[in-house]
Amino acid sequence: MRRLALAGATALAAPVCAAAPVASLVIASAADTADAIAPDAEIIVVGDAIRAGRIAGSTALVSETDLQRSRVFTVNDALRQVAGVFPRDEEGAGARPNIGIRGLNPVRSTKVLLLEDGIPLGFAPYGDNASYYHPPIERFRRIEVLKGAAQVRFGPQTIGGVINYITPDAPEAFTARVTGSVGNRDTANVDAVVGGRALGGGLLLHVNHKQTDGNRDNQHLRFTDIFLKGSWELGADHGLTLKLSRFREDSQVSYSGLTRAEFAADPRGNAFVNDDFQAARLNATLSHRWRLADAATLKTTAYYHHFTRDWWRQSSNSGQRPNDSSDPACGGLANLATTCGNEGRLRDYDTWGVESRVSLDHDLLGLGIGGETEFGVRFHEERQRRRQWNGDTPTARTPGIGVNGGVRENNERDASAFSAFVQSRLEFGPVAIIPGLRGEFIDYERRNLPLDVIAGGRPTGAQTAPSSARQSVDKLLPGVGVTWDVAKSVTLYGGVHRGFAPPRVEDIITATGGGVDLDAELSWNWEAGVRGSLIKGLKADATFFVMDFSNQIVPQSVAGGVGTTLTSAGRTLHRGGEVSLTLSSRDAGWTGAETDLYARLATTWVADARYSGTRIGIAPCFDGATPGTPVLTGSGPVPCGQARDVRGNRLPYAPEWLVTGAVGVEHRGFTGQVELVGQSSMFADDVNLIPVTPDGQRGRIGGWAQLNVALAYGPPQGKWEVFVSARNLTGRLFVIDRARGALPGQPFMLQGGVTVRY
Repeated sequence: MRRLALAGATALAAPVCAAAPVASLVIASAADTADAIAPDAEIIVVGDAIRAGRIAGSTALVSETDLQRSRVFTVNDALRQVAGVFPRDEEGAGARPNIGIRGLNPVRSTKVLLLEDGIPLGFAPYGDNASYYHPPIERFRRIEVLKGAAQVRFGPQTIGGVINYITPDAPEAFTARVTGSVGNRDTANVDAVVGGRALGGGLLLHVNHKQTDGNRDNQHLRFTDIFLKGSWELGADHGLTLKLSRFREDSQVSYSGLTRAEFAADPRGNAFVNDDFQAARLNATLSHRWRLADAATLKTTAYYHHFTRDWWRQSSNSGQRPNDSSDPACGGLANLATTCGNEGRLRDYDTWGVESRVSLDHDLLGLGIGGETEFGVRFHEERQRRRQWNGDTPTARTPGIGVNGGVRENNERDASAFSAFVQSRLEFGPVAIIPGLRGEFIDYERRNLPLDVIAGGRPTGAQTAPSSARQSVDKLLPGVGVTWDVAKSVTLYGGVHRGFAPPRVEDIITATGGGVDLDAELSWNWEAGVRGSLIKGLKADATFFVMDFSNQIVPQSVAGGVGTTLTSAGRTLHRGGEVSLTLSSRDAGWTGAETDLYARLATTWVADARYSGTRIGIAPCFDGATPGTPVLTGSGPVPCGQARDVRGNRLPYAPEWLVTGAVGVEHRGFTGQVELVGQSSMFADDVNLIPVTPDGQRGRIGGWAQLNVALAYGPPQGKWEVFVSARNLTGRLFVIDRARGALPGQPFMLQGGVTVRY
């Protein structure tokens, strides 16, 4: 199958390389052209507003201006400005984002494809698409979000959507900027940028250090990110971009949430003061643009990531108090800081690949049909090394010999993938038809290395025999979209495409080398919408969507289990709508150039996110209830402890409503903004249990809203600026997650700082 795929891709690419020339499809903004050195070698996902208007799917752009006006501290703050996107907080720093789209479970952003300048940001998008790392939001100048049929240009995940972070280009003239801010909860942020012409091109260096206690006590998160970008024009037809980055995290942070009693006593408490998270990421990306001729442009990007993280913890969920409690030397929380051991979840990832894309302009080729065509191929490799070392003391960093000690996991997991796609835009006057096809061909391998043999709960000194196994997944993913320019500034769009998310290595190959009956996620996704300017200065985008899954994969914890093990939810159905509005008095001509009264609104309505096929769930019995005792669920009282079909129940972590709105003013260097963010209630399990269980892991999560304020002043075109921001201005307490126990939301946060430019 792979030979056929490669041969087909080669056959498609060969005539492209010999085709008559075409200009690049990228449309650069005037500001980019005038103020930055941009050789146009990177992959474009959405592009500017003009290009976004040609896409047969819903798109969103969070601009640099939007980020500055809001004074965002984390990526979650930024993504809440996008309709359809549900960024669920965790520790309060956005370091491990949980991003859901259109009612999909947000845990570890597994249903979303995260990109940086069009290249996978995740450390294992095929074999373990979980976000345990995220760069500081300050690294990026804007964010693009793409949903709908146009997703077939990217992969492997084509279900929820694509989030692409755009890094800034090197400035044409020498520029330096330093921003420093401090706040409550031991929050500090230092951000520095310097760039200009150097080494025959342009260089940009960005350094960020951030720290905060986040949402809970007895935790402290620290991050340092160094990013270097260089761009060179190599004659009229070639451009080169090189990016290098190093990220380091050194955090005291826990994995477990709180029990019901613990949350009632101290909602921001954390008993596990010795939990420790260490992570590092190295990245190198080299992109090349070759204008083959006036009608064809070839872009090729090679990338490499190395990511390592060690998470030493004494509890992984609220049912472990602590995880070593079965050892008589530990016994329970009373000895947590003295004789209780810990668990080290140790991970190393190496990811590399090369991707080439060719764009063709139909008009310049003289095909008689307007539009453009893009072909692409990618070779991608992932290597994982996973170990679990259980120590004998609270601060152990080596395997122990106690009851729960030893090497409990030791394996290597590989994913090798070849993918190819083609998408064409065929224009017939105001109507464009945009068919596309993507192929994903994946090989998995798991090598189980020797583990300690356990007898009587203790390592015996003997080890298990190694084993290995392989599996493959091949999928073709079609899609087609339509746009219709019904007026000068109004476009109707719609499309349908095959949604796909590959299984993790551990979900398709067991620890003993056997196969797992957990197929890749597949769905049919429909979308229809309208976007444009209703009146001058007022822009709108409204979308209706349907996602029909034949096999949605969900975390075991939302099915009454514990941990991150996945299970099939079977057939599920998502339906709803999104509305985005932006208003600018400056664009409308109501005020002069010095003043802008602006507003924005992003609303998501997930009318349906439900189990549409047979699924068996069991409501728990607790607080002295015996099997058969009625417990309250979203569908009414049901007997606890008895299996029943939960078809029609709402999917966990799928709030019906998400709303973010802001109003603000800019005037002669002053900016002031008030923002309201909120969501409706949601369930934490498949039976839609309403009362909270003693472990805090099940029960309805109430809706919430918070008020944010940001103020800034700096002389127009000046060299300095001061700012202050407050988030959750009223200090409202709310729960954001129950998967591993109750986690509190963002507390009142106050920050102030200054920016100096040269």
